Amino acid sequence: MRRRTASLDGAAAGDWVSQEVLTASLALRMEQLADDPTVPLFFGRLETTEGPGTDAESLHIGRRHVSDELGDPLVVDWRAPVSLPFYRASAREPMGVRVRRRYGFQEGRLTAFEDEDLTGGAGDGDGADEGFSEILESEIERPRVGPMRDIVATIQPEQDVIVRAELTRTICVQGAPGTGKTAVGLHRAAYLLYAHRDQLRRQGVLVVGPNASFLRYIREVLPALGEVEATQSTIDELVVAGASGRRAVEVRTTDPAAVAVLKGDARMAVVLERAVWGRVAAPTEPLVVPWGSRRWRVAADDVAEVLDGLRARGVRHDAGRAMLPQALAHRVLSAMADGGESPDDRVQDAVARSRPVREYVKQLWPQVDPARVVWLLLSDPAALEAAAAGVLEPAEQEALRWARPSRAPGSARWSLADVVLLDEAGDLLNRTPSLAHIVVDEAQDLSPMMLRALARRASTGSLTVLGDLAQATTPWATRSWAEALGHLGKPDAHVEQLTRGFRVPGEVIEYAARLLPHIAPDLEPPTSVRRSRGELVVSTDPVADVALRVGERVGSVAVVVPDARVDHVAASLLEAGVRLTRLGEDGSGETWGEGASELDAHLDLVPASLAKGLEFDHVVLLDPEGIVAGEPDRVTGLRRLYVCLTRAVTSLTLLPDGDLPAELGPPDAEPR
Repeated sequence: MRRRTASLDGAAAGDWVSQEVLTASLALRMEQLADDPTVPLFFGRLETTEGPGTDAESLHIGRRHVSDELGDPLVVDWRAPVSLPFYRASAREPMGVRVRRRYGFQEGRLTAFEDEDLTGGAGDGDGADEGFSEILESEIERPRVGPMRDIVATIQPEQDVIVRAELTRTICVQGAPGTGKTAVGLHRAAYLLYAHRDQLRRQGVLVVGPNASFLRYIREVLPALGEVEATQSTIDELVVAGASGRRAVEVRTTDPAAVAVLKGDARMAVVLERAVWGRVAAPTEPLVVPWGSRRWRVAADDVAEVLDGLRARGVRHDAGRAMLPQALAHRVLSAMADGGESPDDRVQDAVARSRPVREYVKQLWPQVDPARVVWLLLSDPAALEAAAAGVLEPAEQEALRWARPSRAPGSARWSLADVVLLDEAGDLLNRTPSLAHIVVDEAQDLSPMMLRALARRASTGSLTVLGDLAQATTPWATRSWAEALGHLGKPDAHVEQLTRGFRVPGEVIEYAARLLPHIAPDLEPPTSVRRSRGELVVSTDPVADVALRVGERVGSVAVVVPDARVDHVAASLLEAGVRLTRLGEDGSGETWGEGASELDAHLDLVPASLAKGLEFDHVVLLDPEGIVAGEPDRVTGLRRLYVCLTRAVTSLTLLPDGDLPAELGPPDAEPR
C-alpha cells in the first residue's frame, strides 16, 4: 500500500492548485501508512457462521485496513462495523461468530494464538472464566516502557460501547484508576475520525490533557492507529493561544489558591460580560447626517432601539459594532423616504461609511481590547465595582485586585486564571470557532471558567469528558459531573461509570480504595479484574537502595515523591549511581546519569503533582504523608495520594517517612 501511494505523482494533476492539494493528500496518506515493525497489523480473527443467504467467512482484525495489490481486504480495520463482534460477541450472544481467535505477539513476532468457541451457549458453569483470555491478560500486564500504547487488542465490551458512540453524543466517563478511560477517549477519537473523516477533517478534533508530560505520554496512540490529524493541547496552551489574538500573552505568575478559585468561578463570566458591554454608551444625542441639501436626524430613542435590537440578536460585541453603521444608515434612509426621497442601497452603503456615522459609532460603541478589559478589572477598583456589583461581595472584589498593578496590559504579570478570563473576554468580542469533537482528560481538575473555554470550542460539536472525581486535586475542582457538564453547555450528556480495573492490580487498588470514604464517598469502589494480585510492600530502607533493587526488574520504574523533596531525592539517587529521568512541568525530561530520553529511561523521578495520568510497572512512593501535607487542605492531599498510589501496574513499594496516613492504615489491615 505504501509503494502504491509512493508511486503516485501529484504533478500529474491539471492546474497548480490541484497539484498542491494532491501532493499534500499523498504526503498525509504516506504519513498515515507509516510502519512500526514492532506493532503487528492484525491481532484477531473472526470465523463467522453460515446464515440464511450468507456464507461463512474468515476476517482478520487489525489496527488499520490492509488490502492486497488488487484492493481486496486482507485485514479489516478494528473500527469497521464488521469488527464489532470481536469486542462484544459472547457465548450468550455470539453475534454470528463461530470462533474468535486472539494472536499474541512479542516485538512484532507471532508467539501464540488461542481460539474461543462461541457456539456452545452460556454453558453449565458459573461463568467465572467465560471470555477469559491468557493472551488478553498478558497483553494488559505486558511491561510498560516508553509512551502509552493503544489498546485495540484489549478493548472490553463496556469500553467499546463508549468508543463507538455517535458523534453527536457528548459522553462523560467517570473512570476509576486503571479502567482505561484515557485510552477509551483516544480510541473514541480514532473511531470518529474513521466514521466521520470528511467532517472531522474540516472542523477538527482536539485532545486536551492536564499537562505537557501527559501529552508526551499519550502522543503515540493516535499515530499508531493511522490518525495524524488530531491536535493535542493542554488547557494552558489552549487559552494562551486564544488570548493572543490581539497581543502577545504569556503566563508569568501564579495566584494564591483562594484567588485562583475566585477567578475560576462562573460568576466571573457575568462580570466580564458587564465589563465588555458596559463600554457601549446609552445614546443621549441624535445622529445627524448631512446629505444633499438637507440634514437627516435619527432620534436618540430610535438609536437606543437599534442597539437593543442588535443585543437581542445575540451577536458578539465586534460583530454588533460592525453592523451598527448599516443599521443606523437604514434609519436615515427611512427618514429620507418619509421626506419624499427615493434612496437605494448604494445610498445606504455611502451613509454607513460617511464620517458623521463613523464618528457617532466610535463614540457610542468603542472598540474594545480584551486584555485591557481584564487589566482594568484587576487594577481599577471603580471598574471592578461597576461590573461586579451584586455579583461579587466587596471582600471578593478586594481579593481579586492586584496588589501592585502594572502600568499597562502589555507589562502585566498574567496568571493562568487571568488568561482564562482573557479567553472569555475575547469570545465576548468575537465568537470562538467550534471544533467537531474534543476529548478532555482529567476534566475534574478544571475550573468552571476553564470548562467554559472548552464549551465555546465545542459549541456546535461534541465532547468526550474523562475524569475521576476521586482524583480531583485542584482547589477549583468540580464537585459533580452534572455541574461540570452544565458549564460545558452539555447538561444532557450521558455519564458512564467505569469501575472494572485492568491496569492496577487488586492488592494495590483495594488498598488505595480505603481513601474513597474520605475523598469521594459517593463513588462505587473500583475492582481489579486481573488474576494477578500484584505486590504491595512497605519498607524502611533508604530510597536509593529500594530504587536500585526495584530497578533490576523488567519494565518501567517510577520514584514518586513530594514536590518539595525532588531535588534532595534526585541527589541521593545520583550519588548511589541510579540512572534517572526527572519529569518537568513543561513535559520535558532531564536525564541524569547514563540513560535515554524522558519516558524511555528505565527509572523516572516523578513529582507527585505530575503523576496524574501516567502509569509504570513498578512504583516506589516516598513519604505518603508528605504528599498529603503538600496540598492546601487534607482532602485535596488525600486525593493527590490516591492518584500516586494507583500509578502501579505490577508492584507498589511504600517508603513512609514516619507513619502512614491514618486514613490508609497498614497494608494488612481490613479496609475501613
